[in-house]
Amino acid sequence: MHPIYKFSLHRLSGLALVLVAAGAMAQPIYRQVDKNGKVTFSDRAPTASTEAASAPQGGVTAPANAGLPYELRQVAQRYPVTLYSSDECGPCSTARSLLVTRGIPFEERTVKSNEEVQALQRLSSQSSLPLLTIGSQQLKGFSDAEWSQYLDAAGYPKSNSLPAGYRNGLVRPLIAQQAAPATRAPAAPAAQPASPPPASSEPTPSNPAGIKF
Repeated sequence: MHPIYKFSLHRLSGLALVLVAAGAMAQPIYRQVDKNGKVTFSDRAPTASTEAASAPQGGVTAPANAGLPYELRQVAQRYPVTLYSSDECGPCSTARSLLVTRGIPFEERTVKSNEEVQALQRLSSQSSLPLLTIGSQQLKGFSDAEWSQYLDAAGYPKSNSLPAGYRNGLVRPLIAQQAAPATRAPAAPAAQPASPPPASSEPTPSNPAGIKF
């Protein structure tokens, strides 16, 4: 083989390896764990169906965001959204409509009692509503432009990509209501031991003088 031709083959093969390596670096790799705990790596993003098949069985409750598309679920796990609201709060209704229209998965906590107002003050250093948290970021008071800007920065899609039939969790109070402990019936008084019969003062063969002890 001619030396120049041999050198060209080496250069071409080296260039091909570089291109393959570059393509591999540009291709995202996804880590998947099956139901047996086996870890595999693939260049294909896991789908909801494959993840559902690999989910452990036995009555384990699925995560709140299990039904979301893969990309949206990743964002929701990194930067969960929580809306703090109250009844008869116009800005709270507008804020809720923004999140629902845009398809943002979120939790909602209501503030009603004095204890909940105090808890809100400890959380945000104020008592005004609505309050939105995106991860650790707090947005105090509703602003369409500001809220949209922060949701964009967190990676949430600009348009609704929620699957059909998806519903957010139930609205819950800021402070969980604890059930009152069951009242117990008063315990019956302990039975008193019977009093010994009074000592007789009559003379007996063992006590002829009738002395009382």
